[in-house]
Amino acid sequence: MVNPFAKMGLRSSDRETPTASYDELIAFRAKAVELGLSSLATAALIGWEWLQRETDIFATFDVSHYRPKDRPDMVRIIDEKTGAESWVPLFDDADAALYPELMAELDAIKRERIGGLMLVRDWGKRGPWPTWPKPDMPDFTHMSRKVKEIIRATGLRDELSFTSFRHGGLTETGDAELNDREILAQSRHTTVKVLPRYLKRTTKQIATGTKKRRATRTKDGLLSE
Repeated sequence: MVNPFAKMGLRSSDRETPTASYDELIAFRAKAVELGLSSLATAALIGWEWLQRETDIFATFDVSHYRPKDRPDMVRIIDEKTGAESWVPLFDDADAALYPELMAELDAIKRERIGGLMLVRDWGKRGPWPTWPKPDMPDFTHMSRKVKEIIRATGLRDELSFTSFRHGGLTETGDAELNDREILAQSRHTTVKVLPRYLKRTTKQIATGTKKRRATRTKDGLLSE
């Protein structure tokens, strides 16, 4: 099966963004925790698992979006670029966690915080990672510098950036041989360039696609169950 994300033109404003591998994600996360930057470790995993952009992760994702009282088994995903909102299931039909590593980290954060942004800086007054030099235009310069410090301390490819983890998750989505509906449910696109027809997403499609992605990691010896 051809990976539909392999040639999607995943680019920043002026260049193609390198794609991180799952091994690089794991190494980055371990080093971030070692350096006392666990919020960036969690953020990288969110980018990989939920295919979100930095604005969505650092400037939009609120504590109230994760397992609210009226939907304790779901997370609200907001895409600021498209304005789309989705409720993503956290458990399958057998009540097995779909994102056990990520959920453990987010559960721990939610236990310690009543409200506000889910991911904040790991020191001092725990302020937001971005700054807002202009309203509705968050600046991620400081976050990007810290991410680059982690990448270099880990010995990873210097061309990697935070966005590389989202693109790695998209690549994994294609490599896991999801069907058309599962791909669009995972990525929250209404169309994909190589899949031009519109397909409705469902929570079952998201759950099934997630399990296929995790199975790919297990098959490659990268994840123990």
